[in-house]
Formats: sequence, structure tokens, C-alpha cells
Amino acid sequence: MQPKPNIVHLPVYQPGKPIEEVKRELGLTEVIKLASNENPFGSSPKALEAIKRELDNVSIYPDGAAVELTNALAKRLGVDPDQIIFGAGSDEVILMIARAFLLPGDENITADQTFPQYRHNIEIENGVVVEVPLKDGTHDLHGMLAKVNPKTKIVWICNPNNPTGTIVTHDEVEWFLSKVPSNVMVVLDEAYCEYIDDPSFPNGLELLKKYPNLVLLRTFSKIYGLASLRIGYGVGRAELIRSINQVREPFNTSRFGQAAALAALEDQAFIDRCREANKQGLVTLRAAFDRLGLPAFPAYGNFIMVDVKRPAQDVFQALLRKGVIVRAGHKHYPTHIRITVGSAEQNAKVISALEEVLQEIAVQV
Repeated sequence: MQPKPNIVHLPVYQPGKPIEEVKRELGLTEVIKLASNENPFGSSPKALEAIKRELDNVSIYPDGAAVELTNALAKRLGVDPDQIIFGAGSDEVILMIARAFLLPGDENITADQTFPQYRHNIEIENGVVVEVPLKDGTHDLHGMLAKVNPKTKIVWICNPNNPTGTIVTHDEVEWFLSKVPSNVMVVLDEAYCEYIDDPSFPNGLELLKKYPNLVLLRTFSKIYGLASLRIGYGVGRAELIRSINQVREPFNTSRFGQAAALAALEDQAFIDRCREANKQGLVTLRAAFDRLGLPAFPAYGNFIMVDVKRPAQDVFQALLRKGVIVRAGHKHYPTHIRITVGSAEQNAKVISALEEVLQEIAVQV
């Protein structure tokens, strides 16, 4: 039995190391994970109660179309219900877009260091990935536009970009959309948008009214704290969403995910608290990096990417031994690590551990 030739080289996605695995491997009793951009404050109590209420329905299939959640979200966003599609995380929506629209040989434009699932799904569908280098850690929209040609099917823009945390502004995105041919889809991945209160950040929902080739991606995994329930969504023109829906697997989101997301939408106070705590955490981390002489990219989500000026894998392993899991292994940024913003206690621990590691490495040198 032979697999499709175009997938044999694909790497299996490597998530941040689980806490339990690190404890077991290194014999540690206390480990903090700041590697996967999860919400350190958990999820809304209202979401937890909604999950408990669903326990009696474990044996019953979920609503495949997620009608109640779709209607509530449509009202919140100011769009029609037929403009929304749900997936098992926004990464499943990426998969569905690729499955619905890509033919072998279709070109897709991405940044050279961005969310890897764009490339992964493009290559599964035998599409062609055209990478444009980031400029100062930020999407180079002029460079991306220059790569658009008659073979281009989709442009993927992660905003804030994962892993660098930088953004392109509303004016920059609108300029780009005004120049891109209308038959080229532009996917604007806004997984971390709820963390941002910067007025220059794009208003994707407003742009959607003007540009029919735009699709937005969002998720309940980040600020809503529902990562384990795998529920994200796409928003676009109804005709585009209908095409994506045609390749959606039945019952692709669970009863628990739908119920929790519906309840989470009603707890804006929780979101506000998380946003404010995250903002303070970024200030704390950036101040520490400044004190240590470590440059970091501007951070807009719930993570920050910092140049530790040493091989990132060495720093990653040294931090691991101290019970702190971060993220390294970024091809184009071999001396950078990505750190999720944690609670005040977690932020203090990662700063202390990083300072110790840098001193230890300096002594070894």
C-alpha cells in the first residue's frame, strides 16, 4: 500500500511538549507550559457549566450545522448565518478551504515563517507554495502582491502572525485587497484578534463587506480558552462558505464544543479580564527582555518572540530542564524562541529561568 507521493515528505505537526511528558522524562514535579498559546486563565465558568449540562447527551450526535451557535455568532458579528462555517479548530477550516478550492498546480502565497498548516494542506492537495520572506518579522504585502499571477488561487495572511506576533494594519490589508484580482481568495487568519485593542488592527468584518474574495478565520481556542474542544470558524461571502461547507465532514464539531462556545460568547467580562492580564504580561516580559538586552518582535497576540542570541534549541532544552516549556525550532529564526504570555506567576518563572539559562550558557562559553 503506497501513500500519495506528494505527502510522503510531509512532517507530522509537532505541538508543544505536554507537561506530563516533560515531568516523566526529566523527573520534575512542577512544569509550566508556555509553548502553545493557550489561555493561562482557563475558560469562562459559564462555558464549564454548559459542558456539564451536555454530559447527559454524550450518546447523541451534535447538530452538524451548529445552528444555534451559528445564529448567536452571526448576531454578535453582524453577518448572516450563511456566512459562517465551523470547524474542529480553525485549522480544520484551513483544511476545508484547501480541499474545496485547490487543484493540483494551483499556487498559494504565504509568508516564509508563518502558521505551518497552510503549507501542510496546500501540499496535501498538490498545490504549490510560493513563500515570501517576512520583513522585520511582518508580512511583506508588497512582496506578496508581486508574486500574484494567473496561477495564484489563494493568499494566506496570518494576522497577528504566528510565530512572530506582528501585525499588518487595516490600511495595509485594504491596499492589498484593492490590488489583488477578485478571483484570488485572500484568507485572513485572525486567531488572536480578541487580544488586540490597537486601532490600526484590521477590521476584517468591515473589509468583508467590500471584498467578496476575503475569508476570515477565527477560533475559540485562544482567548476563550476552549482549545481542547477544537472549535473554530470561518466567515466569508455566503457563496464561498457554501462551497467550503460542501466538503465539511458531518458532525465535525462536538456537542461540548458548541455548547461551551455558545456560553463563552455571553461572558464578555471574562474576555476583558484576559485581555487586560495579557496586556500586563506582555509589558512584564518585554521589560525583562530589554533589561537582558534581548530584542523581541512587537507582540499583539498572547505570545512574544524574542531573540536569545544563542541557538534556540539549546535555550529550549535548558529551560525544559528547569520545568519551563517554550517553543523553538523556527527555520528562519534559529536564535528565537516563542513564549506564551502566562499568569503573573508563570511570567516571573520564565523570566527567572531564562536569566539563569543565559548566565549558564555564558559561563560555558
